Amino acid sequence: MPSLKQIVFIALGLLGLAIALSYYRFELDRIAEIRGQIAKSEAVLKEKRERVREYKEKVEFYKTQEGVEHLAREQYNLIGPGERVILLRSPDQEIEY
Repeated sequence: MPSLKQIVFIALGLLGLAIALSYYRFELDRIAEIRGQIAKSEAVLKEKRERVREYKEKVEFYKTQEGVEHLAREQYNLIGPGERVILLRSPDQEIEY
């Protein structure tokens, strides 16, 4: 029969092993969680970079003469020199001046 000293020593050893294994498992779970957060952050970063690229393309377009004309036509209903405006109406619409 093992002595009391050996039993206490084995019990402490098993307790230490159980603590180490549970801590190891906790750390593995934490690492998995952090990897998930990194993946989400990378997806958000990729989306933001794409949006920035699109905005830069728009800025470059609106810096050109063609872009300025496009903006003037779309937002301010302006026409260029020498252009004519033709208004179309449906037959059931009254003429308003």
